[in-house]
Amino acid sequence: MNNHNLFAALRAAFPKDLDQVAVETVESGGPGLRYTWRDLDRASAMVANLLASLDLPQGARIAVQVEKSVEALVLYLAVLRSGCVFLPLNTAYQSAEVAYFVANAEPAVFVCSPRNHGWVSKIAFTAGTRYVFTLDDDRSGSLLERAAHHSDQHTPATSAADDLAVIIYTSGTTGRSKGAMLTHGNMLSNAQVLRDYWCWQPDDVLIHALPIFHVHGLFVAIHGALINGSPMLWLNQFDAPSVVSLLPRATVFMGVPTLYVRMLAEPGLTPEQAGHMRLFISGSAPLLIETFNTWQARTGHTILERYGMSETVMLTSNPCAADARHGGQIERRGGTVGFPLPGVELRVVDDAGAAVAVGEVGSIQVRGPNVFKGYWRMPEKTVEEFTADGFFKTGDVGRIDAQGYVTIVGRSKDLIISGGYNVYPAEIEGFINKLPGVAESAVVGVPHPDFGEVGVAVLIAQPGAQLNAEQVRVTLKAQLANFKIPKRCFVVNELPRNTMGKVQKNLLREQYKSEFA
Repeated sequence: MNNHNLFAALRAAFPKDLDQVAVETVESGGPGLRYTWRDLDRASAMVANLLASLDLPQGARIAVQVEKSVEALVLYLAVLRSGCVFLPLNTAYQSAEVAYFVANAEPAVFVCSPRNHGWVSKIAFTAGTRYVFTLDDDRSGSLLERAAHHSDQHTPATSAADDLAVIIYTSGTTGRSKGAMLTHGNMLSNAQVLRDYWCWQPDDVLIHALPIFHVHGLFVAIHGALINGSPMLWLNQFDAPSVVSLLPRATVFMGVPTLYVRMLAEPGLTPEQAGHMRLFISGSAPLLIETFNTWQARTGHTILERYGMSETVMLTSNPCAADARHGGQIERRGGTVGFPLPGVELRVVDDAGAAVAVGEVGSIQVRGPNVFKGYWRMPEKTVEEFTADGFFKTGDVGRIDAQGYVTIVGRSKDLIISGGYNVYPAEIEGFINKLPGVAESAVVGVPHPDFGEVGVAVLIAQPGAQLNAEQVRVTLKAQLANFKIPKRCFVVNELPRNTMGKVQKNLLREQYKSEFA
């Protein structure tokens, strides 16, 4: 049988000269570190051999909540090549969230930051996880110490295209996080399509400034560079001045809209500084047309906006070069996410499931080799989210114009995308409603000049109780990731409701829309 292991495909694309630089870290204190392609191969082999020595069960999940580092990238590659299942967790997640993921996914191994080892190991061992290792962003930790004793030669595990490679958690509007199961075939097919569609060149260099616990930074950016054998300039954290200073050394940059807004504030961003760049890509949140136009005027470059999801990796993209399927068009249109990628079927339907007319708004459904296998241990939810003919219901609302450009006009009712991160109000409301003195809450998204959108919480107090709005935020900070914390809280006497008693969040969004204007 052919080996469809994603690592094997990425490894096959490494340059012939393995001693070329694959990743160069960018550090504020001076010169960074340089990792060759041979380093990535040998180091991931050693970690993969460590995992093999643990005698883990078939399909063992490896949960990872560590700070961004090249060693964290090596760990990801090692999990792929070992045939285990990678489970990335946002570094901002707190104990209540981590406890849920561990109970749901039952990882055999958990790799965490040393500073979190105390509470993470307690949660993990209580839930039956066999091994907990540490990994810091300064190349220290028990994972590397143990891996150093293992061989730097390793044959990648044989994987079928349908074998599970990653579980990535994405919350639903019920507030219950769901583990999207992505296969080796899902991600390899997407990486190959994007390599061609985004016109990756032999001399491309990627600036990698995104987190590596979600689809954009981990799959789209890293897979794109590796499957093209392209080196990366690696920042552990985004820093606008640093990225602008690196532009003359690079050709490709991927970011969320917030990063583009922050770079536009840098006086050093000029057409000359960006002159060596080939492609700027934006995703994970809607790009304001103002940002699109301002970037074009300031740099001479037109941002390429695309659309994807945790469950599907990338679905659509504005063109990099002429797209023969759409009359040879090359125009990157602001406010749109371009065309469905080759191999992706996308349709817009009404509530009855019938296709809407060109330009009409409806629900977006997709089908293709990139679409996930289903939700981890949620067979009923998986069935519910697919149509009888195999299309995935994205929950997004949009339209397709006469030229084939897709525009996203809304999202599943309540989803807030703040700085590129998905925030699900029902999850936040669940925590708020458990606080002493709270009778009910509603969380809505409102416009924000920096993050695009942020949450606002509106609370009703129980009879006789006194609520301190700011104290509610302080309490939530100990329980939830910071990007989920509502930026403002308001205590009111009642929430607007319809005749069925349902809270009318559209009215709340309207009421508080100018809070951050």
